[in-house]
Amino acid sequence: MGLKEMKKNLIIEAALELFLEKSISDITIKDIATNIEVGEATIYRYFENKENIILLCAERLEKKVFDEYFDLSKYKTGYEKIVEFYNNYLYIFKSHPNYYRFINEFDAFMLSKSNINLDEYASIIDKFKDIFMDAYNEGISDNTISNIEDIEITYYATSKSLLELCKKEATGIDLIRQDKMINKEKLIKKLIDITLNEFKKEV
Repeated sequence: MGLKEMKKNLIIEAALELFLEKSISDITIKDIATNIEVGEATIYRYFENKENIILLCAERLEKKVFDEYFDLSKYKTGYEKIVEFYNNYLYIFKSHPNYYRFINEFDAFMLSKSNINLDEYASIIDKFKDIFMDAYNEGISDNTISNIEDIEITYYATSKSLLELCKKEATGIDLIRQDKMINKEKLIKKLIDITLNEFKKEV
């Protein structure tokens, strides 16, 4: 890694650290510069604007989550891998709810930016689908998973539902009294259990 890439990497890590502590809108270029004890001009030397930094931070975070949580190779059967895949949503929520809060803010932020290329970010997200499909196909081969008619739709329906629930609960905002009555972790676990019932092999 060259000096330029090292500098860019340092800035991205510093920015991501701040974005995970506070909201995206609260963090300025000056805050990022102060965090690594450089001038704002140094940040602009490597990045065109704050939007560019935010996108790279989102890509970095998704890579970290994938590498830290989604190595399913230690599980023996396809069904065990599917179970771990979905349970990871809860593990992340328990240990790093700010991950979901950041992604929630990132999604909202990007909706207002039509000129930003999200192809690389989408490619990273595809990795999650790829390992899911590998686990599913393995489960079909080892006869531990039920055959699902449209597995791609099932993947998107279940993963998006879980992600949206985790993002909502990670905001910490309880709008109505019912929000305060429900244990957030139990809510996520119940959705995972319902999801896994779809994959259980009938005896």
